[in-house]
Amino acid sequence: MTNSSDFDLRARECLARHGARITRARCAVLARLFASARPLSHHELEQQLAEVCDRVTLYRVLNWLVDQGVAHKVSSEDRVWRFSAENHTDHRHAHFHCHGCGMVFCMDAKARAPSVPQGFDLQDVEMTLRGLCPECAQ
Repeated sequence: MTNSSDFDLRARECLARHGARITRARCAVLARLFASARPLSHHELEQQLAEVCDRVTLYRVLNWLVDQGVAHKVSSEDRVWRFSAENHTDHRHAHFHCHGCGMVFCMDAKARAPSVPQGFDLQDVEMTLRGLCPECAQ
């Protein structure tokens, strides 16, 4: 079982690899993203990290993490951005958006985007599957 100090250490190591200044807010946000089994919205992170950073700082940290390639964001039909830590170098996989609870889940990396014709330069993929998660389907 992984505890929160493992995620804190992982976040610090990741930030150090990127040559970034390790701030309390960056470390806390990234550790929380590593700990989550699903992408989290700004609102969810704000509630979980209220004692660490304010709303504006959280926006800045999330944007910085995305710009550095440390995290990615995915949008859904509810027009809410959700964030997750990059656990691999290629974020070309699908997401599943549950119509019941609104949660977004990263799908297995085997659910790859289709290839593009020769001459095209694929830079980003956003593929979302929609339906009901196991809990909502019951």
